[in-house]
Amino acid sequence: MAAVLIDDSARARLVGRFGAELAEPWCDTLPDLVARLSAKWGLTVREARPGNTGRTLLCTGPAGELQVLKLTPDHEVARLEFAGLNAWAGCPRAVQVLDTELEAGAILLEGLVPGTELRGREVPWPQIGALLTELHAVAPPADLPPLTERVTFMFDITERTLAESAAEHLLPPGLLAKARSRALALAGDGPVAVVHGDLHPGNVLDAGPRRGPVAIDPRPSVGDPAFDLADWLYLPLSAGGTLDDGIEALRPHLPGLDAGRARAWCAALAPLAALAPLRRGERTPFTDVLLEMAR
Repeated sequence: MAAVLIDDSARARLVGRFGAELAEPWCDTLPDLVARLSAKWGLTVREARPGNTGRTLLCTGPAGELQVLKLTPDHEVARLEFAGLNAWAGCPRAVQVLDTELEAGAILLEGLVPGTELRGREVPWPQIGALLTELHAVAPPADLPPLTERVTFMFDITERTLAESAAEHLLPPGLLAKARSRALALAGDGPVAVVHGDLHPGNVLDAGPRRGPVAIDPRPSVGDPAFDLADWLYLPLSAGGTLDDGIEALRPHLPGLDAGRARAWCAALAPLAALAPLRRGERTPFTDVLLEMAR
């Protein structure tokens, strides 16, 4: 049975993200694009996965191996992702690029086996420390934007999606403005490295016992590497612990960890971390702690 390349929910999500003028024609022509790229790269599409910026297709490659075809209607998204992954070429802690057709918004990636997310699993802190260390050790290339651009984009998206949602009364403009100011101040100084930009447990996959956790789906920029710590330090907090629990779990495995900057990033990004559950009407002790951190 052929994979469904685009369904109504995926189409609606892309229209919401990019607007109908860009997303609708792209969705309509997606089957032709996939057919052309499949013929070019010798792929057989097995499964389509949803995504906020396009479609991810799990494929069988020409030698029977797992490969992943990522497609987006916004070619700048593809260019930026490739720039980050290209900076990590040869780094085993980042998924590797096999080929691209950036003018079509397409990136072909190696498949990771078993490829299960770290979301919902016990955190392997030594391996996460190693992953962060290796990702942040490469020289920043000239074709990545500054972290301030990533921060601005994240807060702009938050303000757009917040309107008329269940979270709107809990994340007022003043609180978001304060958080944005904090985040931009942090992004504008401090150490400089290639920042993944979206390094939550859902974007780290298990690549097996030899390779360990591998980062996927970067939204890369150049700036303070402590930005990438926030989603990991929130995990003990969400389980009823504290930020310090996360810092102390990570500290032995991340040389040079600046606990002060890590805490400051967690406070600055707290409203963004609280947004998704609050929009779903899920107010919990964890979201209350995030809201308190943001004040």
